[in-house]
Amino acid sequence: MTAKSIEFMEVGPRDGLQNEKTIISTQDKLELIARAIDAGARRIEVTSFVNPRRVPQMADAAEVCAGLPEADGVIYTGLVLNAKGGERAIATGRIHELGAVCVASDRFAIANQGQTSMESVEAAKGLVAMAKDAGLRGQATIGAAFGCPFEGEIAEDHVIAMARALAEADPVEITLADTIGVADPAHVSRLVTAVGEAIGPIPVRVHFHNTRGTGVANVWAAVEAGARVVDAALGGLGGCPFAPGAAGNVASEDVVYMLHRAGVETGMDLEKLVAANAWLSGVMDRTLPSMVARAPAFPMQQQA
Repeated sequence: MTAKSIEFMEVGPRDGLQNEKTIISTQDKLELIARAIDAGARRIEVTSFVNPRRVPQMADAAEVCAGLPEADGVIYTGLVLNAKGGERAIATGRIHELGAVCVASDRFAIANQGQTSMESVEAAKGLVAMAKDAGLRGQATIGAAFGCPFEGEIAEDHVIAMARALAEADPVEITLADTIGVADPAHVSRLVTAVGEAIGPIPVRVHFHNTRGTGVANVWAAVEAGARVVDAALGGLGGCPFAPGAAGNVASEDVVYMLHRAGVETGMDLEKLVAANAWLSGVMDRTLPSMVARAPAFPMQQQA
């Protein structure tokens, strides 16, 4: 039975912007976060605490955190890859949740974090523990869970084993991320179901990129298979500095439109997301990939 609601995670301020070559101002990042909150987002990945030489777009992480609006009920997440990043995130005093990342292939894990796949799992578990020790939430993501840009296919059993190991740290959820956008709905259904059974009652969260046009279909397959949290980025921006050919995230507007039409609540206001898309298009000086923002509103408003 399809869920009646999911938890929506806006990742535009981090994953949407991190691969952009033009540096976006701190003020515009804060405006993006404010617009996401106004549209209903109650979980937002606001920045990452990584080496600014490798990801220049995230060099202002501390400044972004200093300017975050006080918003009741909103959880701000900071992506961290190691203990140094975790310490920086905690030191801001504004991050509610550390998002740790491990990677499903050795070659990608080494490119991304300088560790093997299973070493990255142990590091992620340590970051979840660090978050808890600081009185924060800890979350863990398995990157390249559906395919690797260097090694190709990823064994599902390996991803399931990673999830079981991560569950030992008792994170608030475990995310399956299609970092390079190679997943298909059948694969998504199998893996979300299997991981959910392996880690329950810890929730499964999903993170899809639309590189090959299957992103929104994969969201639907994941929700049908029991995923309880869905990531998306305003406008469909995104990419990974360490994953050749990775394109944008599934667009917040497209995901919200599909789920609402199917009777699945997200807590988001589609009209405000479309308006935010228009604003962000101006900031980026180009039309964004989202399909819904370029289409006429449906259903049409009744004439008075």
